[in-house]
Amino acid sequence: MKTKIHPTAIVDNKAEIDASVEIGPYCIIKNGVTIKKGCRLLSNVIVEGSTEIGENCTIYPFSSIGFPPQDMKYKGENTSLLIGNNNVIREYTTVHRASVGGDMITSVGDNNFLMAYVHIAHDCKIGNHVVLANAATLAGHVLVEDHAFIGGLVAIHQFTRIGRYAMVGGFSGIGQDIPPYMIASGSRAKLFGPNAIGLKRHGFPDPTINAIKKAYKILFREKRTLKEAIKKLQEDFPSVKEIKYLVEFIEKNKRGICR
Repeated sequence: MKTKIHPTAIVDNKAEIDASVEIGPYCIIKNGVTIKKGCRLLSNVIVEGSTEIGENCTIYPFSSIGFPPQDMKYKGENTSLLIGNNNVIREYTTVHRASVGGDMITSVGDNNFLMAYVHIAHDCKIGNHVVLANAATLAGHVLVEDHAFIGGLVAIHQFTRIGRYAMVGGFSGIGQDIPPYMIASGSRAKLFGPNAIGLKRHGFPDPTINAIKKAYKILFREKRTLKEAIKKLQEDFPSVKEIKYLVEFIEKNKRGICR
């Protein structure tokens, strides 16, 4: 089976392209790129650097994938971008290779939906089933865990973490970690409670959702120090794995927790 490459596309003969890949008009694929089976690059897509794109990804026009990081410390080191399977990358999205100072890898997991004008900077780690709405902008070293939803025009500060199943409202500025299972919004984001509707849609049972709601009150609404609140959560919910993970996430924070 011959790869479906439009005659106007430019594909380096050293790029590793599966025979089932479709490359549309005016795409440019450079040396060092690997694209696995079932992918479609619709048109005007540029992929370069040490970049691997997994299976069954669809990349829309004018996206730039695998370009060097926007980092003044970067001096041409051999860094990478790894993109998993079944991702949809819409128009004008930019995903950059890693810089120095981390593990040298920017990564995007599986089954993610990156809407138009999304920017994922160097060394970011995107989990699975993540939605980044239009013009969501992630600075370097941002971590976004599984099933998080980031609204449109959101800006996330470098080294910030967004917990699993969290939801960030549109037009928000995120400068501190957003705990798992929570909703945050605002120009300097604040928490507004658990993402109860999102958790329900993802099949979380009512007892678990109720436990998360109680944990939110203990952590953020009662007059306790963070240390006191964590201790109470550990005492009150010793067997709820979601509460255990919430505690672990908070204890690992370096930039502070959005409250």
